[in-house]
Amino acid sequence: MSGSTPFKMRLVHLDLKGAPPKVSYLSEIFPLFRALGANGLLIEYEDMFPYEGPLRLLRAKYAYSPSEIKEILHLAGLNELEVIPLVQTFGHMEFVLKHAAFAHLREVGPFPCTLNPHEAESLALVGAMIDQVLELHPGAQRLHVGCDEVYYLGEGEASRRWLQQEHNSTEKLCLSHMRAVASHVRARRPGVTPLVWDDMLRDLPEDQLAASGVPQLVEPVLWDYTADLDVRGKVLLMQKYRRCGFLRLWAASAFKGATGPSQALPPMEHHLRNHAQWLQVAGSGPTDSLQGIILTGWQRYDHFSVLCELLPAGVPSLAACLQLLLRGGFDEDVKAKMENLLGISGLEITDPGSLQGGGRLFPWQKHPCACHTSQPPSAQLCGHAAGGQQVRDRLVQPLPPPAEAHPPGHGPAHPACSAQPPGAVEHPRAGAGGRPAAGFLPGRRGGVAGGECTPQPAAAASSATGPQRGGRPPAPTHWPSGGCCSGPLRGELVCRPGQKGPTPVG
Repeated sequence: MSGSTPFKMRLVHLDLKGAPPKVSYLSEIFPLFRALGANGLLIEYEDMFPYEGPLRLLRAKYAYSPSEIKEILHLAGLNELEVIPLVQTFGHMEFVLKHAAFAHLREVGPFPCTLNPHEAESLALVGAMIDQVLELHPGAQRLHVGCDEVYYLGEGEASRRWLQQEHNSTEKLCLSHMRAVASHVRARRPGVTPLVWDDMLRDLPEDQLAASGVPQLVEPVLWDYTADLDVRGKVLLMQKYRRCGFLRLWAASAFKGATGPSQALPPMEHHLRNHAQWLQVAGSGPTDSLQGIILTGWQRYDHFSVLCELLPAGVPSLAACLQLLLRGGFDEDVKAKMENLLGISGLEITDPGSLQGGGRLFPWQKHPCACHTSQPPSAQLCGHAAGGQQVRDRLVQPLPPPAEAHPPGHGPAHPACSAQPPGAVEHPRAGAGGRPAAGFLPGRRGGVAGGECTPQPAAAASSATGPQRGGRPPAPTHWPSGGCCSGPLRGELVCRPGQKGPTPVG
């Protein structure tokens, strides 16, 4: 098996919009990331960044302090991990647009997910966010500005008027905002290169994309988290982007958080196949056709959604995926290396065979064990694997007894982008699908009190089109008139009788 990898950069994605860890936990996990083969981090702060001034209200109660951000960067530097901060600037803006002070900047009034690109104040807002993040990341070489899943673009009142003018289109509107954001980054910090998720660019006509000026400003990140991704299709897409003028391209896979909004454990076979397919993509193009790969690890599908797999539960999957990328495949030797790095032994596999850039991956052997679920096993750290019990205890604390049950009808199906009733601007994140969040993540910042979750609208509850991230959220049909939500916020929320919303305590 080859010991080389086509990905010179291998970044682990830290999604801090759900159950963010303490700095002390990061100090323990960063050396492991490095030992496993990572050499960079993509840190998606969302409301955990210590915004100041008029942006201070974006902070979660237990947001990191400026000194903690500096400590995180110091720890990353000690472990030779390049840090790329991520700031959402177009879609996935719920953590900003949920606030009354910024609700008027929504593209569509009832939905806090997308920014209105017509308002000058919108660009000023994301510009101020970018400036503050860059200020605390003085050594950053790259900044990810998001721009994925920009739902409802073109459906706002201002957009409808604009689209009635000749030669205007939603594609032109999207490219215009991307160009404005990237230009702001380049002007403020000329040495910083903006990255964007590529899903809003994939279907654009080549001539329009090439003439937009965007290819000279940003580097797209091609993301696909499926186990059977279309290798040839990805190669053709890369060729299209090259023809349009993009000088550098990136890939994005997933080691967790991409197979179901309330998934508890990552299906390792799925994620290993995903990475093996990306190896095939990288090997099908010119040398260095991809600058690197971002191994995404989503904590929740959006700001209002339930928690999916948490970081400790995803460590074995991350370890396997990083080793597969580093070694060019996954066989007994790679498995042994991974077990040694994790401090465990005896992970049971029927026949690991040889997974060479997309070859057959044999399923993990099933055995009767209380820690297994009906979901595909993910090489769980269970008591039947030698040393597994100790590692499980070290990575994942036992769950406390459940709080009160969620109301009937509250299931794991959630829209890809949370809908919100008109006029509701301060909407806390939903609870973890019936799973208590307290104690699940070692070093988790803050606590959470059990409580009741408002049932999802009927359209939202039935909106799931598949297990993968992505897809357009449904329009609301009706909204619950009462109730309240509590979830894994940085602090405790309790609901009092007759109260319309939660009250922070502690």
